[in-house]
Amino acid sequence: MIAKRKSGNVYDPSCSARDALELIASKWAMLILPALAYGPMRHGAMLRMIGGISQKMLTQTLRELERNGLVVRQDMQTVPPHVEYYLSPLGASLSGALALLDRWAEENFPELDEARAKFDQRKSR
Repeated sequence: MIAKRKSGNVYDPSCSARDALELIASKWAMLILPALAYGPMRHGAMLRMIGGISQKMLTQTLRELERNGLVVRQDMQTVPPHVEYYLSPLGASLSGALALLDRWAEENFPELDEARAKFDQRKSR
């Protein structure tokens, strides 16, 4: 039986919305979901697109995203194996917000780098 939908409160430690935040706040999920907004992708294409992610981490993150209903894994039942991943409607509703965060990071990393350098310099005195 599926539980009734209820209002969440991320500030309540017992609210499972925190689990959702933990999942989507991971570095890899924040890169995978917006990448899939371009359309279905195979594992190898995602490895090439998302620099620095290992095959193991990509597989683990995709499984967790699939488990949580954000990504759909489609096995084409072919030889050789052909598997594609795409966003579920729920994942598509989230990917735009994550893409905005990605763009924010791309636009503001110089200021963040500078702030860290200044902080570290002050602390090292």
